Amino acid sequence: MNWILLIIAGLFEVGFAACLGKAKEATGTESTYWYISFLICLVISMSLLIKVTQQLPIGTAYAVWTGIGAVGTVLVGIFIFKEPATFLRLFFISTLIISIVGLKIVSH
Repeated sequence: MNWILLIIAGLFEVGFAACLGKAKEATGTESTYWYISFLICLVISMSLLIKVTQQLPIGTAYAVWTGIGAVGTVLVGIFIFKEPATFLRLFFISTLIISIVGLKIVSH
């Protein structure tokens, strides 16, 4: 169950990063809504991270949480914000995914 919560926490990390990107593009009230969404995602993500680190090793949990956030944010950047999907960028994201899976495999 803790691993599922950690994945959800990572997805909310992607959410708060995406909200920052959208807030940068927006103006006025719309920008305020994106910043509020950022704060909501931030609180949920951090709360779940705090909860899972009570059972999982902090180093592993934080690395996986950060990795999910990084991979997800790059994918959001590519698909939502139309950032370039170069070979090297995708290669290094792939190595990050392999590292996250490796940490899961070697964790107790």
